Amino acid sequence: MIAKLSGRLDETGEDWAIVDVQGVGYLVHCSTKTLAALGEVGEGCTIYTDLQVSENDMRLLGFAESAERDWFRLLTTVQGVGSKVALAILSALSTGEVRDACAGGDAAAVARANGVGPKLASRIVNELRDKAGALPGGGMAGAAGVAAPKGAASADAVSALENLGFKPAVAAQAVARAQAELGDDAKEGDLIRVALKKAAG
Repeated sequence: MIAKLSGRLDETGEDWAIVDVQGVGYLVHCSTKTLAALGEVGEGCTIYTDLQVSENDMRLLGFAESAERDWFRLLTTVQGVGSKVALAILSALSTGEVRDACAGGDAAAVARANGVGPKLASRIVNELRDKAGALPGGGMAGAAGVAAPKGAASADAVSALENLGFKPAVAAQAVARAQAELGDDAKEGDLIRVALKKAAG
């Protein structure tokens, strides 16, 4: 499994890039946001990857950040969403916008992507609504540059804040800030207590 490539950006196209890693050129299919984030041809770059293998094809997908790759994998679990549609969604929306759209049931936002009709957009937000809060929005969208919280306790804390009426993005950011203050091993109750102060402030 190829998880990440670090090398020189050799060539780019409409939805792909070639990354030269010690003389070997890897063709990776990317969203437009990832292509923009990779920099100029000839410069060094790092790209997170996901290898998809089918009966008659082997394809490497590339992402500027691990959060985008996580969302790609989640999107492709929805029936009717293949790699092309998932990349189209991640080209039209940042990872943070995808997260907020799914968490808030905003199918119209997802339908902005090429090749995504209202019916498919509704299926995506309905199936991923409960999973959206557990995944980061990522740095390209990033809520004030704060990394998403990690672990089951933080996911439960985000859910608790949402139940109290906070928007998903606000809840995730507050819990992330609380976790940064308390550490990754913080208990759910402590995360909620500190996150409430952060969100209210």
